[in-house]
Amino acid sequence: MSGHNKWSQIKRKKAVNDHQRGKIISKHIRAIQSAVREGGGGDPSANLPLKNALAAAKTDDVPQDNIDRAIERALGGSEGGDFEPVHYEGYGPAGVAVLVEALTDNRNRTASEVRHVFTKHGGNMSGSTAWQFETKGVIVLDVANDTLQELAIDLGAEDLEPADGSLTIYTSPTELYAVVDGLQKAGHAPEVSQLSKFAQTETELDSGDADKVVRFIEALEDLDDVQNVYSTANLENAELVG
Repeated sequence: MSGHNKWSQIKRKKAVNDHQRGKIISKHIRAIQSAVREGGGGDPSANLPLKNALAAAKTDDVPQDNIDRAIERALGGSEGGDFEPVHYEGYGPAGVAVLVEALTDNRNRTASEVRHVFTKHGGNMSGSTAWQFETKGVIVLDVANDTLQELAIDLGAEDLEPADGSLTIYTSPTELYAVVDGLQKAGHAPEVSQLSKFAQTETELDSGDADKVVRFIEALEDLDDVQNVYSTANLENAELVG
């Protein structure tokens, strides 16, 4: 992965949607509540789905009070029990492969909304695309030096990407929390630590197509039920990103 700046692309895409903070928090709350039910409890040390959901929520600075209330409500059975995970595969503008992850209490509604966005933006929900993505643990620290990089490798990092005074660490999904734990014990607090999906091969786009893909992804992310959108697009040339 080194040299591709994959995580920086995701971070820039996320920044486009900062004005939708309330909706972003709501999505995280839904994911946390669903994870409590899925994993059978409110203790993240014994509930991996919840641990993943909490890590993602902290990446987007979801207030701790919101997180605590979400867990309490899910444990009380009042909310969070009716949502189920679903995913949709297809192709967007310029033929980029897309994988959409959602949490829904109405499969027909969610499928209809997602299909409408695909159609409106010139895409289609046909074909299998999930195989084009791989799940990785990603950790971002606001410091980068040789000692830290050596530590990350010793802890089990698969790849490193130092840039602009920060260090992005990629791990296998099963090693993410072991690496995070080792970094924390050494006095390093990650700014980001979560599981994400990355395209195994990116689609190169000119600026016009890149902007179309950004608008398409934003429209999908704006849907209440959609949690994550992954694509094979290389968005370096998108004017709306950055």
